[in-house]
Amino acid sequence: MSAGGGRCRVSVSAPAKLNLGLEVVGRRADGYHDLVTIFQAIDLVDRLTLTPCPTLRLICDDPTLAGADNLALGALAALRRVAGITTGAVVELAKAIPTAAGLGGASSDAAATLLGARRLWDAGIPDGALAHLALDLGSDVPFFLRGGTALATGRGERLEPLPSPTAWFVVVSPRLVIPRKTATLYGALTATDFSDGGCVRRQAARLLGGEPLAADLLGNAFARALYALRPQLAELPALMRQHGAPAVALSGAGPSHYAVFAEVAAAERTSASLSNVLGRRASVAVAVPFVQPYPRSAT
Repeated sequence: MSAGGGRCRVSVSAPAKLNLGLEVVGRRADGYHDLVTIFQAIDLVDRLTLTPCPTLRLICDDPTLAGADNLALGALAALRRVAGITTGAVVELAKAIPTAAGLGGASSDAAATLLGARRLWDAGIPDGALAHLALDLGSDVPFFLRGGTALATGRGERLEPLPSPTAWFVVVSPRLVIPRKTATLYGALTATDFSDGGCVRRQAARLLGGEPLAADLLGNAFARALYALRPQLAELPALMRQHGAPAVALSGAGPSHYAVFAEVAAAERTSASLSNVLGRRASVAVAVPFVQPYPRSAT
């Protein structure tokens, strides 16, 4: 057992997310941007195992992600500081979510670490305080404390739960590196990329009413800037449609794109066809329901 009376070992999954539409309303006085999006957790997951250790350590099956700047290690240090824990922990991270791909892998790993370390150390940190700590780590980290489907506003931390759609997703993550991707793309947005959030809110209303996702409401404010920065990506939606995708959208700041299907068989056919053409696997994913009630607002 750890010094705080916690557990000997904790295992936790960290799901990827898709953005079922993403609108940027404008730039705030504090330098952040207000957005309106629907976060959707999917069953593409990283696996984390936490065990007691005298210090704080991270071991990853991708050695390039095992540095001191890994957000999961930062989450571990932040929780220990806030909880006043004197012992440490080692996090073993098995990656499946592509990195810097618009799927939220780093943020999800950080949230999973917060949840896992709280259990490991038996730290008496309530959900609301954990949400504040998550927001300090990143704007979408609070969502991953709960997962499921949520309408997100503000920086992405104001969360309203939604019913999960009955849909399957084919996810394609091009191997493409954009230095300081999210900051670069936010910086490339112009007033023409801003909108009032109405499309995403209409999509949310459809989910609340039990209706399927509407393809014309899956737009993403980063698409123009991303395709201008990496023109080769602009051809990907058409390629996916050629192989059976009825609707294609961008997730986060990219470069991952996803297609929406009403039937798993059709998703699997498109996945197989795209995998052959692209020379790498196009993943079939499904929505992951919530794992626990949302913490109170992190604001």
